[in-house]
Amino acid sequence: MKRWIASLLLGLYSISGWAFEFKVEPVADNVYAVVGEIGPRTPENHGLNNTLGFVVTDEGVVLVGSGATPAGAKLVEEAVASVTDNPIRLLVNIGVQDHHWMGNSYFADKGVPIKALARTVDSQRQQAVAHIGRLSSQVGDEAKTVVPTYATDIVDADRQTFEFGDVTFELLWPGDGHFVGDAVLWLPQTRTVFTGDFVFLGRLLGIHPTSPVAKWQQSFHEIEKLAAAHVVPGHGHPADMAKAKAETGDYLDWLITGVSKALEDWQDLGDTIEQMGDAPAFAHLQFFDGWHKRNVHQTYMQLEAAR
Repeated sequence: MKRWIASLLLGLYSISGWAFEFKVEPVADNVYAVVGEIGPRTPENHGLNNTLGFVVTDEGVVLVGSGATPAGAKLVEEAVASVTDNPIRLLVNIGVQDHHWMGNSYFADKGVPIKALARTVDSQRQQAVAHIGRLSSQVGDEAKTVVPTYATDIVDADRQTFEFGDVTFELLWPGDGHFVGDAVLWLPQTRTVFTGDFVFLGRLLGIHPTSPVAKWQQSFHEIEKLAAAHVVPGHGHPADMAKAKAETGDYLDWLITGVSKALEDWQDLGDTIEQMGDAPAFAHLQFFDGWHKRNVHQTYMQLEAAR
């Protein structure tokens, strides 16, 4: 019955009287995405405006990401319980941004081990104070409950294959992306990849000063080599690699190609933003109007500095 319910995309949780849409979506056999809101972090959504996921194995559940706060982590736990009675036995951190790992303390307090690459943990440590500061402005006093909690099983390599129950996993770093140190989790048996913030679907990705855009482009192409059938993004609903390429990979290619040519032609920043301000192939993505020109600006600044 629980799996049947999950297949109907469960999840309206009532939070402080506010309806917060939180969906569990089946991806492949025993693999699920937990899809938060596409819009901004708010007190009502506990900072859960991203996509997490989990895998049900015969030894328990492997959870991918823990949310932005302990309260958000509890909602993630409830989402898992809507599908399976199996307990969460392992938490894997693949993301550096707050809403992928700042709920870790909730699961650590329950004795759940946490696995991550060393470079992911290093970047989490560097970003923790800044992330809590941003959360304070987005979710209010709830940010005070966040206790940065890091992996207990730190992988001092860029790639590790491990077995958990009847499932094979590969935790790997394809190169830097939305944040330095972001990683992906690959499940070869179902050809599923949890990409974290290397992939945005349904909404435009954001390039920040912390987002090395040229490396992100290269990393996306490394992820493509996995030839995944199922992609669980960092934001948005799960899809296939073709959609990931169309909405993330092609956009990164378009930015790098266009800005590189502008720099070769000695075009200034203002003219480049004006020239690249229209991008019909991506204009349908949510937040295009607010983010696109800023992305061009940040790409120009990074590529110019690298010349």
